[in-house]
Amino acid sequence: MHRLHPDAASVDPVELVPQALQDMSQRGRPYVVANFVASADGRATVDGGSTALGDDGDKRIFRALRGCADAVLVGTGTLRAEHYGTLSRNPTVVALRERLGLAPQPPLVTITRGGVLPKIPLLDDPAATMIVYSGAEIELDGVAATVTVERRAVGELSPQAVLAHLSSTHSVRLLLCEGGPSLFGSLVADGLCDELFLTLAPLLARGDGPAITGPATAAAPERMRRLWALSQGDSLYLRYALDA
Repeated sequence: MHRLHPDAASVDPVELVPQALQDMSQRGRPYVVANFVASADGRATVDGGSTALGDDGDKRIFRALRGCADAVLVGTGTLRAEHYGTLSRNPTVVALRERLGLAPQPPLVTITRGGVLPKIPLLDDPAATMIVYSGAEIELDGVAATVTVERRAVGELSPQAVLAHLSSTHSVRLLLCEGGPSLFGSLVADGLCDELFLTLAPLLARGDGPAITGPATAAAPERMRRLWALSQGDSLYLRYALDA
């Protein structure tokens, strides 16, 4: 993979990403990094999912981020659409987490106001862990994964409240958000996202698929600062800091 900015070099995401995220600022909440892939015309999905947009370079950055994260935050709609399974089954992720002294499996975190938990493969893995912030009781019969349900009143399920609790109770310092657009939009609107890793796929998806941010995004444009630009083949891999 080639680095185009800030200086030209050949780089390996498995080495570059941990170095970039080792000095996280303390804000009384986890340091939040979002990771998305989008087509050149701004679509976050093709045929209902993001798989067709990604390539080998996107997967390398994706795995490096999972290897660094204390927890992975995903909306219920994305869990359902992407059929989430075990988060660190890839050898690259496993080895990186071991090298960094992290737990073998990062917990998967989600928020459900109605207590509906999608039936995903991860729930069948006894080595997997999940933290669910829910406004209602959740049925967990037949679930093999370790699931911690944090019951809250619906009004206490804001991203800000969830992040504060993840920091104070679950010791989450680095939180990776993998979508979807509505959840990411809420984080941006509340000034809770610190960095965006964005893969720009060389594809015109067309159609009416969603962008990476949903309708909850603040009306005012969000200014970002470019931290790096990488390339492999015809794809670009961009890292931005959000000024908020």
